[in-house]
This record gives sequence, structure tokens and C-alpha cells, in this order.
Amino acid sequence: MSEFDTNPFADTASENPFNDPSVTQVTKSNIEPVDQYNPFSAQPSDGLAAHTTSPAVLQPSTEPSPQVTAAAAQANLLRQQEELERKAAELDRREHELQSRGPTGKENNWPPLPKFFPIKPCFYQDFSEEIPPECQRVCKMMYYLWMFNCVTLFLNLLACLAFFTTASSNGVDFGLSILWLILFAPCSFLCWYRPVYKAFRTDSSFSFFLFFFVFFCQVVIFIIQSIGIPHWGNSGWLSAFTIISEHRAVGIIMIIVAILFTLCAVMSVILLKMVHSMYRRTGASFQKAQQEFSQGVFTSKTFQTAAAGTASSAAQGAFQANN
Repeated sequence: MSEFDTNPFADTASENPFNDPSVTQVTKSNIEPVDQYNPFSAQPSDGLAAHTTSPAVLQPSTEPSPQVTAAAAQANLLRQQEELERKAAELDRREHELQSRGPTGKENNWPPLPKFFPIKPCFYQDFSEEIPPECQRVCKMMYYLWMFNCVTLFLNLLACLAFFTTASSNGVDFGLSILWLILFAPCSFLCWYRPVYKAFRTDSSFSFFLFFFVFFCQVVIFIIQSIGIPHWGNSGWLSAFTIISEHRAVGIIMIIVAILFTLCAVMSVILLKMVHSMYRRTGASFQKAQQEFSQGVFTSKTFQTAAAGTASSAAQGAFQANN
């Protein structure tokens, strides 16, 4: 009867499976249940939290792509090209300014042309600034002689035209008169007026010698023009006297031109003596002219370039001959 006295529902330690030591150890551990686990706690608990890791975060790449690099390089090249073009334009502008100013470093003012004219002045001329006071009067007279010569050559063209109307055989004189006007007007300015202007300005012996040589030839030309040899394109005394008996008006015009040519010859002789007397007072000499010429030649860029090319050609020829 003792077996029936026991309670079948009694909780005995030996028959309770949860009383197993391994189970009780797990239930008594410090690991929080899943429903009570806080992943945002400041100090994660031991156990499960110890095995958790922070989630992986993708960091953006700092290296630019090839397209961006190529675009930046192209933009840099364009910027450099624009800068070079700007500097080249500035250099061209300065070069044009220096060319317009001439070797004196001042803006050219002769011939006095309007600003809208396509041809710009080629020379700088200022008697009061560049010519010494004792030489200004003679230098101005040389300038007036050049202008008087140009006017005479133009009137000679008109006289030869009138002479051509009297006979067709006189057309040679008219054609040559056009040639003398085109040739002598600019050449006289460049060949004897500018040298004497430079000689007074810089006291250059070489410029004085160049002026004396060319101006002596000019004096001879004035004398020939005043004589008026027929068919030489000059309305001188001989041509005027040959036509005045048949055509008085044409003869009078040609006599006026002959008088002007004679005045040019007389004035040129007087001015030549005046310039020579001033030249003697400056202490110039032929030796100084030679030195100035040699210095001007050796310092010339054209001469230096030609000499360098000649030396290079000679060196190459010698090298090829040795080989």
C-alpha cells in the first residue's frame, strides 16, 4: 500500500530534467535573452555581445577617374595656350611700337600724315631737340633745299608736258621728267638730307663723308638740269631757247623752270661750303669715319648673321673634306 501513498505529481530532483547541471549552468549565465538584448548599449554584455562585430561601411574612393584627369589636363593646356597667345600678342604690340618709334626710341613724326592714313611716318625729326643750336640754321636750310628741289621737279614735269604738246617727238622728255620726279625726290631725302641731319645730330664723321660724296653728285645733277640738254627730261636753258621762238608760252614756262634749277644749283654750292666749314670745326676726320664704319658693320645683326653662316659653311666643308 506504500506505493499508492506516494504523490505521482511530486517534483523530485532526480526525475526533473531541468535540474541537470549543464542546463542550470546555462540558465544561470549572464547572457541576456534575445528579447531583452539591446545592441545600442554603451557597454555590451559578455557572451553574445563579445562575438558581435561592427557592420562594414564602404568608404568613398578619393582617386579621380581617368575621364576627370583627362578633362583637367585639357583645361590646363587650354589655359596655358591662352596665356601664351596673350603674351605673344603683347610682344607683337610692343615690337610694333618700337618699330614705329625708330632707333631714337621716339614716335616717328615725318612725313606728317593723318592718323587714318594707311602709311605711317617713317622718321623722327625735331630740329630744336636733336640738332645743336649752332647747326640748326644750316640743317633747316638743307631741308628747305630738298623741298624746293621737289617742287622744281614737279614743275619740270608740267613744263615737259607742255613741251610734249608742241611735238610728239618731245614725249621722251615728258617720260624722263616723270622718272626724275619719282627717283630724285625720295632718293635725295634719303641719300643726302638724312645723312647731314644725322651728322649734325650725332657729330658722325661717317655721315659727313657720306653727305659730301652724295651731295657733290647732286650739285652736278642740278647743273645738268639747269642747262637743259634736249631729250634728257629737263626744262633747262637750252630746251627753253629752242622752243620759245615757236611757242612763246611754253618757252616762258620752261625758262621759269630753268631759273628754279639754277637757283637749286647755286644754293647747293653755298650750302655745301657752309656744311664743310662746320665739319672742319667739329674735329672730324677720315680716320674717325673709318672707325665708325667698321664699328657699325661689325655690330650690325645682318653682318653677324652672314659671318656666322659663312663660318658654319666653312667648318662643315672642312669637316667633310677631312672625312
